[in-house]
Amino acid sequence: MARVSVRFDDLPIRDDLRGLKPYGAPQAPLPVALNVNENTHPVPAEVTEHILDSIARAMSEINRYPDREFTSLREGFADYLGHGLTHDQIWSANGSNEVLQHVLQAFAGPGRTAFGFAPTYSMYPLLSRGTGAEWISGERSPDFTVDAGWAAEQIADAAADVVFLCAPNNPTGTPLTIDVIEAAYDATDGIVVVDEAYFEFAPHGTPSALTLLPGRERLIVSRTMSKAFAFAGARVGYLAADPAVIDALRLVRLPYHLSALTQAAATAALRHAPIMLSMVDEIIAQRDRITANIQALGYEPYDSWTNFVLFGGVADPAATWQALYDRGVLIRDIGIPGHLRVTAGTEDETTAFLDALASIDSAA
Repeated sequence: MARVSVRFDDLPIRDDLRGLKPYGAPQAPLPVALNVNENTHPVPAEVTEHILDSIARAMSEINRYPDREFTSLREGFADYLGHGLTHDQIWSANGSNEVLQHVLQAFAGPGRTAFGFAPTYSMYPLLSRGTGAEWISGERSPDFTVDAGWAAEQIADAAADVVFLCAPNNPTGTPLTIDVIEAAYDATDGIVVVDEAYFEFAPHGTPSALTLLPGRERLIVSRTMSKAFAFAGARVGYLAADPAVIDALRLVRLPYHLSALTQAAATAALRHAPIMLSMVDEIIAQRDRITANIQALGYEPYDSWTNFVLFGGVADPAATWQALYDRGVLIRDIGIPGHLRVTAGTEDETTAFLDALASIDSAA
């Protein structure tokens, strides 16, 4: 007897979630996958060995709940970030998305609002609506930048409870300067989240929003291990903020939300931060190589401080995406008319993408 399944529209789902689409990027077993901004370099073998040893030790007590306060991991993040931070100013969760969800659960939610400058990370509105908050979209200039004055004006008008500043911005790669962050903070009484997921790919010497934390109790700076640390599969995100903010996040987290194995792996990786980050310069070199080559092909790449490149001048993004797919290369159509985005991979992956793109132009 065939099973009859209820239709999605017949489920008693929340009205504010009807019509929304879940986050997702195409997943396909292609030889070259450069669509989700992963670090395509593997974790160095010497670090992998230490991580496995740490996980093995954690396994000996896997019958017990993990450290609910993940103290060693928070100490590791504080040491890594520097700026005089201590573990009581650090929070962590399963990927930066859960970190941001905790922030929204604590400071947004039903009857409240969240704000960001579009286009920006697509999870901000999804997480906001998922926690019951209304999402408000601000505007960027045609080159996807936003200056301090315009940012402050829009933020003041929105009067949102949570403001997201993606620095540098995803999906455009656009830098966001410290003066914009200062102006944004001064323009609101709400929480300001500076998402520095790609900060390690910015030019050396670029000041972090972490420098602004003293005296700004409503400022949060979030990071991730998914990008520069090549730890996407481990799902570890973190943030730095005033200790009072950390106390607020405890109210909404699930009990023992970070497993003992996750804590062990991430703590071990942080002990090898210089080795883990040694691949960043190579990725930056490939990013800049992509920029130079696609510009030579007649496309319009944008300045990027991340591990990816957004480029315009694409006559038919869907057709170009499909042609690359047919050649074994997966990149991202992010829905901006005339644009596509590609992650900087290894040298061989970058070569495969550039050769495929050039072959499309030759065949056109």
